[in-house]
Amino acid sequence: MRDGQTSVAVQALANAEARHLQLKLVAGRKGLANLVLLSRVQRPGLALNGYTEYIRYGRVQIVGKSEIGYLARLRPARRVLVLSELTRRRISCFVVTRGLEPPPELVRAADARAIPLFRTALDSTTLIKRLSVFLEERLAPQVELHAVLMDVFGLGVLITGESGIGKSECALDLIDRGHRLVSDDVTVVRRVGDALIGSSPDLTRDHMELRGLGVINIKDLYGVSAIRASQHIQFVVSLERWEVGGDCDRLGLRSERRKILGTELPLVRMPVAPGRSLALLVEIASRNQLLKERGYDAARLLTERVDQMAHAEAAAAGARKAGRRP
Repeated sequence: MRDGQTSVAVQALANAEARHLQLKLVAGRKGLANLVLLSRVQRPGLALNGYTEYIRYGRVQIVGKSEIGYLARLRPARRVLVLSELTRRRISCFVVTRGLEPPPELVRAADARAIPLFRTALDSTTLIKRLSVFLEERLAPQVELHAVLMDVFGLGVLITGESGIGKSECALDLIDRGHRLVSDDVTVVRRVGDALIGSSPDLTRDHMELRGLGVINIKDLYGVSAIRASQHIQFVVSLERWEVGGDCDRLGLRSERRKILGTELPLVRMPVAPGRSLALLVEIASRNQLLKERGYDAARLLTERVDQMAHAEAAAAGARKAGRRP
């Protein structure tokens, strides 16, 4: 696995995927490579009075109606001094809200210091909400796993195992049974809040590599209903080579977990041997996991019944030995 990026270039705020932010670049184009490191934004209110020490690089600076109104009341010389002092700090970018016109002094300072200055028609509250969600998703801790991710009965199933063990073939069988592919071979996993969300790298999205066949496009072969862009990961199936005499859970009582990005997920180890239908077994394991999430655990219920019968038989044997009727 490989640790992912935890920063976003300011350029991303003006891309098509961020069009809901309605940002238009006014100045500071040379600074579009600046980084945003935190999803929480800042408002430079106190900095306009000279207290600039609290400004932190990596946070988007929101300039709203209050800030613009305050700057408009300053004398031109004072406004130049205030904005010059502010832009000397390392700043990722500015966003002026409500479609307000940024002061010319801010435009010139942003160009001089290579600090991107954007404008948006959104009010500050709406922009902050949208921007925070946008940044939280992109700044989420991330790893790339050598694994296949499937949507099986609505359950996000991560299929892991050594190279060549049959992960892609298992996934293809599942697709043929009506389940959906999220990612083959490499799965990008992000932690958003307490949830793990998996997706495919852009380059290989909708594609699958099969030994002997090469690369195939699942969307073209099976239609759009056979794929999905992302899925919450809730369950891990580890495919492992069958070994005679190996340690294998026969009753399903072993409770194992797989930790990914600090989040633990239920894990089932699936021995791979000739003649075993891996797709069918993954289906059954997924159904069983869904039942467990609803509070029904067949293996534990059976064990409890066996224990109750054993206790009853032991009590009956004790009664017979003592000369009493059971």
